Amino acid sequence: MTRYDCFDINIEENVAHIVLNRPEKRNSMIPAFWEQLPAAIADIDDNAKARAIVISSTGPVFSAGMDLAAFAPNSSKTPDEARTNRIRHGAAFYDTARKTQATFNALENCRLPILAAIQGGCVGGGVDMVTACDMRYATEDAFFTIFETNIGMTADVGTFPRLVQQMSEGIVRELAYTGRRMPASEAKEFGLVNNIYPDQETMIDQVLGIAKEIASKTPLAVYGCKRLINYSKDHSTADTLDYIAIWNASMMQGEEMQEAMVSRAEKRDGEFTDLPIRKGAYGSD
Repeated sequence: MTRYDCFDINIEENVAHIVLNRPEKRNSMIPAFWEQLPAAIADIDDNAKARAIVISSTGPVFSAGMDLAAFAPNSSKTPDEARTNRIRHGAAFYDTARKTQATFNALENCRLPILAAIQGGCVGGGVDMVTACDMRYATEDAFFTIFETNIGMTADVGTFPRLVQQMSEGIVRELAYTGRRMPASEAKEFGLVNNIYPDQETMIDQVLGIAKEIASKTPLAVYGCKRLINYSKDHSTADTLDYIAIWNASMMQGEEMQEAMVSRAEKRDGEFTDLPIRKGAYGSD
């Protein structure tokens, strides 16, 4: 299996477990992270290596977000080099922002459900990442911070377009404008997290269990659910209903439905067909 700089991956029982592994750096997101995470997601999804994905972390902090030091400009430039750098900054920043946005778009575009298991601080880019996941679970000590405001920035990697669909707009505005911490209990109250657990070990065990239950269902049906839920966020009820009808007319397989019903009646694991292996650019469909 490919080795990554910022996380480890283990696949068991059709569940891929991605574990951020830089606890000594609070799992901050260095340049390699933005390249390797979408590549890992694409490898798992395109090659049908799993049916669900869990993203968790190590140490006391889930993620401190983007490692700003790794992206800081070189201060040892000549005056002319510095001037050129300032002139190019806007265009370069735009390209960097779009690249980082694409990293988390890959989570949303993935055919597989992605579950985030969050302990301790989930800050800045960490919030961007978990809002791109399908479900979020947290420990009692977890908290969320739209930290960019505290350092004079506007969050730009995905927090706002996703978070306003997951929580009350007024609460999102408060969190963004103040940069305050939102504890796990409040996050659950406002619907950002599905459940809270007393400690990380319990959370990981339970979230992996949920992922395994998802992985036991018909992959094509689960894919359809994710596709249609995502579609419904940006389309009217009428458009979504029409798309659902078209989707089932073209995608629904009688053999898979029959196996789902028979295996359920016989109280055994279903023998389902994995999603097809995809070729070409990830997320191009």
